[in-house]
Amino acid sequence: MTHWLILPIVVPAFLAPFIVLAARYHITIQRVLSLFGALALVVVGLGLSVEASDGTVMLYQLSDWAAPFGIVLVGDHLSTLMVTLTAVLALFVLLYVIGSKWDERGRHFHALFQFQLMGIMGAFLTGDLFNLFVFFEVLLIASYGLMIHAGGTPRLRAGVQYVLYNLLGSTLFLFALGAIYAETGTLNMADLAQRVALIDAGATVGIRIAAVLLLMVFAVKAAVVPLHFWLPSSYAEAPGPVAALFAIMTKVGAYAIIRVYTLIFPPELAATADLHTTWLLPAALLSLALGMIGVLAAKQLDRMMAFSVIGSMGMVMISIALFTPEGIAAALYYIVHSTLAAGALFLIADLARAGRENLDLTAQPQVAGAKLTSALFFVAAIAMVGVPPLSGFVGKLLIMDAATQSGLWVWIWAVILGASLLSLVGFGRAGSVVFWKSRSVAPE
Repeated sequence: MTHWLILPIVVPAFLAPFIVLAARYHITIQRVLSLFGALALVVVGLGLSVEASDGTVMLYQLSDWAAPFGIVLVGDHLSTLMVTLTAVLALFVLLYVIGSKWDERGRHFHALFQFQLMGIMGAFLTGDLFNLFVFFEVLLIASYGLMIHAGGTPRLRAGVQYVLYNLLGSTLFLFALGAIYAETGTLNMADLAQRVALIDAGATVGIRIAAVLLLMVFAVKAAVVPLHFWLPSSYAEAPGPVAALFAIMTKVGAYAIIRVYTLIFPPELAATADLHTTWLLPAALLSLALGMIGVLAAKQLDRMMAFSVIGSMGMVMISIALFTPEGIAAALYYIVHSTLAAGALFLIADLARAGRENLDLTAQPQVAGAKLTSALFFVAAIAMVGVPPLSGFVGKLLIMDAATQSGLWVWIWAVILGASLLSLVGFGRAGSVVFWKSRSVAPE
């Protein structure tokens, strides 16, 4: 089973070039290869999750080079959960793309899709910081192509903004890696955890700067306020299926924070202890509040979905910032819930676009027979809002329960409840305008 760890990276990496070659022929070949890859990833992800369910930590040393000198892949509860979640989301997005024939708008969608999966899977499985950077770049390069897929000036403009913000993040990442290597002589995460703990209390300036830079990089990836500016336009302008896949992208940043700031820079480490409470928790509360204010104030359905991603990341980061076993467990539950709910909402928004001039929250003619779409929107929206008995409600209860151990639990509860009310009003208004106030017309 240990050798299965390489498959989530190898499968899309090998399929993508063949799909590029198949682009010269019929699109059916691309679809078959891409669908085969997605199904294989689901099977592999489930197998790895079962293997890790008893606490087993799987290690795969590429070319049999021992850590910390070689490249190491790690499979544990956390990484296998994220691999499985990514595979399931990718499969549903791919089924939508094929069923709606959306992939006919460009020749290289499926190849870029596989490269994107390779980068995401690698980021979740790698055991060292340098290869985390490498896989970040792989998934970002693929996402650039996916984002501007099918063209359009607004999409290109948003894509340029997306590229610039992430290039800045990549630059900071390299500076952080250089500082860490200069201080410790290693970038292997397990080795780093031991060496950082041994740094003398009077010589922690360098490692503290590196920890701050890394936190900024991961916060950019997770769209945490005030480093969230790239997300609303990028996700709103991205094609619906692409935005649905992007629902997992912000979770890569959240995953990196969990991995690095519980293993390498844990709260009990004196050099970086105040980073968790002084910066991360207030930023998380702001992310939740501003995200849901954006949901209420948005004038377009797709932009509202984008702000809901920021709000949901705020919920995740609140739970992570507690840095307790209960908080991390609640965060992982909410990551699964919010990823699938956000992905569903972006796909439903793409469905709602049919028969409408745009996704403005104004009454427009709607193609007859949209009852199924409105029902799907209703279920996904109340799941995202957290209305009982759906998964969002359970997730918020878990986070609020974990927050009772914090001295700031009153503020945390107040922000969560207030944001929930804002999101309920925002999604209710959007559903009413788009689905129930639209004038029904017969399809052509």
